[in-house]
Amino acid sequence: MIVELTQRRKAILAAIVEQYIRTGEPVGSKSLLETLPLPLSSATVRNEMAELSALGLLEQPHTSAGRIPSHAGYRYYVDHLMGQQALDEAIRRKIERAVSGASDDPERLLAKAGEVLAGLTNCAAVSATSPGETAVIRRVETVAVGLRTAMLVLLTSTGVLKSKICRLDSEITPALLESFYNVTASMLVGRPLCDVNISTMQTLAASAGENAFAMLPLMAGAAELAREASLCDVRLEGQQNLLSYRELEENAYELMEFLRRGEPLFSMLTARSKGSVKLFIGKENQYKQLHQSSVILANYSVNDQEGGSIGVIGPTRLDYAKLIPSVKYLTDLVGRILTSALE
Repeated sequence: MIVELTQRRKAILAAIVEQYIRTGEPVGSKSLLETLPLPLSSATVRNEMAELSALGLLEQPHTSAGRIPSHAGYRYYVDHLMGQQALDEAIRRKIERAVSGASDDPERLLAKAGEVLAGLTNCAAVSATSPGETAVIRRVETVAVGLRTAMLVLLTSTGVLKSKICRLDSEITPALLESFYNVTASMLVGRPLCDVNISTMQTLAASAGENAFAMLPLMAGAAELAREASLCDVRLEGQQNLLSYRELEENAYELMEFLRRGEPLFSMLTARSKGSVKLFIGKENQYKQLHQSSVILANYSVNDQEGGSIGVIGPTRLDYAKLIPSVKYLTDLVGRILTSALE
């Protein structure tokens, strides 16, 4: 339903949303008059609040004569009334310091991004790498760490880095590592992750001549890493922050159980839609466990490819004007760092 509001009602709705976000207490006409930029009587404000309630933009808790924003009220505020707020310079520097030390490790970078976002917002922070349908193998490296043991590392075009220890049946020689490097550089680098499996790697190993049998464990390891890199890696940080919000107390256990399960988060984080930032308020969320929550998500790109998503889950009483720029800046920064690291 499209609601048309007068300028006076817009000002009253914006003032109620901002005061409730700030205090967490229902807003009455008396306290509202102190913040409104308009010279109105108490009776006029009460009448307008009643009209906004009738339109479904405000709610009246049964324990209070004051009003609080409904989910529709928050949506109207975000879409029509919320001013664009520049990211505070101190927050910008805090974000940059937190993630800059992890620029050489994509997995640690996402972990740091989640930690700083949970700390800044007092919400649960979520992140996910993109499923690897379009990703290709960027590099495959091996480092001997023992006579028959090697560290195998695989990097994708979307900034996903996977590694594992491989144990060989024969001694690792420079000739063997060089042969493996030549095979992977010429036949594996640039190949889509979805095209790589054990059968593919066995075929590639056959081209290595006398080293074919010896490098089979490395080929199997590369196939395993390609499979892992093609999966979506979901991370969750700061979920305990949600326990501090009294408006989430009634469904706290249900919400925590939902967050503990990986599949719903995977579905939510990997759903693609238009726009750089996605916001779901209350029942706009597809999962009923989130019907008292808001979710802010943003996608990051790596080398112009879909790299993944980062966002926050919190109560509907969020400072959207501050949180949306924070999520967007952090997400863009992660994409820039991963792109730079690949280059």
